[in-house]
Amino acid sequence: MTHSDHSVFAQEFLSEIKFRIFEEGLKRIVICIDQLSEDHIWWRPNDNSNAIGNQVLHLEGNIRQYIMHGVGRHDDVRQRDSEFELSQKDDYSKDRLKEKIELLSQDISGVLDNIDSTDWMIKRNVQCYEFTMIGILIHVVEHLSYHVGQITYITKMLLDQQLGYYEGLDLG
Repeated sequence: MTHSDHSVFAQEFLSEIKFRIFEEGLKRIVICIDQLSEDHIWWRPNDNSNAIGNQVLHLEGNIRQYIMHGVGRHDDVRQRDSEFELSQKDDYSKDRLKEKIELLSQDISGVLDNIDSTDWMIKRNVQCYEFTMIGILIHVVEHLSYHVGQITYITKMLLDQQLGYYEGLDLG
């Protein structure tokens, strides 16, 4: 591969990552939040499951830690344990959760738009792991997709309806 081929690959890879994060992941979470009541956001089937609100806080913390800190080299300010506390419902309405997603989108977009393709293979420490920047971005998409699936499932279970993710698209 030539340097030009590497650059094209890096640009295409990053474009796919952005699509998965912004157009599939975070957008779908907002679609779910918009259709749910405040009570639904904090409903849990049992003590060992997380409410959608907690999952949103968890994803926001995880994505910030991996992209802002791991890629963008910002300070790691995550407080992971607090993301799972049910008491968070007192501080986070539907609108406030959506604001957090919007701010997250803006912040990580700035970092992703400034990735230097020469850094793709540099190893960085995030949590207790060491990843290349490629590994960090793959983790974020995989982790986001996992929880979006949970949020989607809970939303469909609570509302007994399709969510409109593919409305207007011919998937045949």
